[in-house]
Amino acid sequence: MEREIVLLGDPRLYEIAEEVEKEELGALKPVFTDMFDCIKKIRRDHGFGRAIAAPQIGVRKRLICILTDRPYVIINPSLEFLGDEKMEVMDDCMSFPGLLVRVQRYRHCILRYRDESWQEQMMRMDDDMAELIQHEYDHLDGILATMRAVDDRSFVMKR
Repeated sequence: MEREIVLLGDPRLYEIAEEVEKEELGALKPVFTDMFDCIKKIRRDHGFGRAIAAPQIGVRKRLICILTDRPYVIINPSLEFLGDEKMEVMDDCMSFPGLLVRVQRYRHCILRYRDESWQEQMMRMDDDMAELIQHEYDHLDGILATMRAVDDRSFVMKR
């Protein structure tokens, strides 16, 4: 089901998401499907979108879905940054699809999480994938790219 995406200004985007408990896994499976459907809808309607965090559809859980080479369900993630090297990127977001924000992100990180079968996983992420997971992870802590802008001139409207 294509759920409504929570848009910039909605107070739910600024809340900290709660950990997922193993007992909740079954009840959350339809949410995974909804999140992947939302990624596909944004791609169709706006021409971008690789991932979404549960708070963006109004679900206050530490859950991210990524749709790149294959679908990934990321539950209760943690990030470890490798080194101090950062990169500057123009970040977009499904919660403000017409806006780009210049932010700095770490170039390399390690992602640890549980998958949809509750198995522990680890993945090294570099460059654009490191940027992507940092953006989605921020959503779980109520942080938006607009709050990480490099300066007050870091905002660009898409045409």
